[in-house]
Amino acid sequence: MLARLAELPLLVVLLGLSGAISLVPALYAFGANDHEHARDFLYSALILLVITVMLGIATAAYTPRDPARSHLAALVLAYAVLPFALALPLAEALPDTTLTNAWFEMVSAFTTTGATAYAPDRLADAVHLWRATVGWFGGFLILLAAYAVLAPLTLGGTEVASGRPPGRSGTGTAQVARTADSGQRLTRFALMLFPAYASLTLLLWCGLLIAGERGIAALIHAMGTLSTSGITGRTSFQASGTGMAGEVLVFFCLVFALTRRALPGVRLTENRRPLLQDPELRLAALIILAVTLILFLRHWFVAGQVDAIPAGQALHALWGILFTVTSFLTTTGYVSADWQTASLWSGIGTHGLILLGLAIIGGGTATAAGGVKLLRVYALLRHGERELEKIIHPNSIGRGGAEARRLRREGAQFAWVFFMLFATSIAAVSALLLLAGVDFERTMVLAIAALTTTGQLADFGGPEPILYADLSSPVKIILGIAMVVGRLETLALLALVLPDRSRR
Repeated sequence: MLARLAELPLLVVLLGLSGAISLVPALYAFGANDHEHARDFLYSALILLVITVMLGIATAAYTPRDPARSHLAALVLAYAVLPFALALPLAEALPDTTLTNAWFEMVSAFTTTGATAYAPDRLADAVHLWRATVGWFGGFLILLAAYAVLAPLTLGGTEVASGRPPGRSGTGTAQVARTADSGQRLTRFALMLFPAYASLTLLLWCGLLIAGERGIAALIHAMGTLSTSGITGRTSFQASGTGMAGEVLVFFCLVFALTRRALPGVRLTENRRPLLQDPELRLAALIILAVTLILFLRHWFVAGQVDAIPAGQALHALWGILFTVTSFLTTTGYVSADWQTASLWSGIGTHGLILLGLAIIGGGTATAAGGVKLLRVYALLRHGERELEKIIHPNSIGRGGAEARRLRREGAQFAWVFFMLFATSIAAVSALLLLAGVDFERTMVLAIAALTTTGQLADFGGPEPILYADLSSPVKIILGIAMVVGRLETLALLALVLPDRSRR
C-alpha cells in the first residue's frame, strides 16, 4: 500500500493527509460531547478524502520527467493550495468568519508561524486542537522535505555543507546514502522521521500532564514545541501553571530545533561524530549563553541595581531569560512565566530588538525552525575568522581539512547569497506593508515575524503588542505570502523558477 501511495503525486498525498488529520479534532470533540464541532470536522474530513480519492484515480498514471524537481514544485503548490483545504474545517466550525481570516490562520499554522487572527476565548478547544494539529503536520512536512526533497537538490542549508550550487540535483549528499527513486526516498524518510517525531511529541505531552497541565492544553503545547509553531490554546504557555518543571521539559525538546543530529532514529553520516562537536549546537549554545549572561548581568553593571537581591528572584530571572532566548532562537516563540521578572531585572524595558535578532538567526538546518539558520551563520563566522588570520599571517594555511575549507569558501559564499536574499525579502515585504498603510515600526516587526515564521514577535517584538485581528485583509494576505516565502526559503523558490543547467 505504501508503494502504491508513493507512486501518487505528492500534492495528492498531502491533500489526503490533510483530510485524515481532520479526524483528530473530530474524535476529541466527540469525546468531549461537543457534537456540533465533531460533525463539522468529520464532514470536512470526508469531503477532503473523497476529493483525494478522485484526484488519485485521475493522476494514477502520471509520471514526471524530473521527479526531484516535481516534488519541489509539489511542495511549493502545497503551501499555495493546502491552506484553502485546511481552512474548510475552520470555516465550518466558525461560520461567522471570513475566508481571508480562515486562510491566514491556516497559512500561519501550516508554516509553523503560530500567528492567530482570533481571540483565544472565541475558539473552542477542538478548534485550538485543529490549529495545533495543522502546525504539527506542517512541522513534520518541512522536516520530511528537508531530507527527501531539498537535500537532493542541495537546498535548505545543504548547499553550505556540500559546497555544491543550490538547485542542482545529484547524488552524494550527506542525507542520501544511496541512489533511490524520489518516491522511494520520500517513503523511506517518512518511515524514519515520523516515529521519532510522534514519540517525542507523546513523551512531552505525558511530561506536561505529569507537571500539572490540563490534557488538551498539554497536547497543544507539545505539538507547538516539536513543530516550533508556538501555538497555544485558550491558556497561554506562560499561564499554563506547570511552572519551571514544564518549562524545563519544553526547553530540552527545543534542542531538536537546533540540530538535526539530535533527532533519534535518524541515520545520517555525520551522526558518527559526537553530538557536542556539532557546529550548529555549539554556536547555538554560545549565542544563548552570551545573550542570557548579558541580560542577566546588566542588572548590576548598567541598570545600576546594587541592593541585595534574593537568590530566588535572581534564579527566576536567569531562567526566564534563558528559556525565552532559546525559544525565540528556535523560532518557537513560547515565553517563560518568569519573563516579566526577567524584563524588569535587566532594566531594558522591551527586548524587541534582541528577540528579532534571535529569530533572524533561527535554528538548525533540516529542522522545523525558521530564520537564516545556524549553519549559514557559522559558515560566515568561519570565513570571517579565516580572513582575519590571513590579514595577520598572509602565508598561513587554513586548518580543519577539506571539509572546513569548503565550508569557509563555497559554503560561506552560498550563505552570504542567502543572507542577502533574506534581507531583500524583508525590504520587499516591508515596502508592501508600508504601501498597505502600516506604520514603519510595526512593519519591521511584522515582516520579520512572517519571514522567520515566528508569529509571537508581534506580541513581544515591539513596545506594544500588535494584534493580527486588527490588521486589514490586504495586510494579512501580504503576511501570509511572506510566511510561505520564509518557510520555503527564497533559494528554493528561485531553484524552481530557474532552469537546471546541470542537465543540459
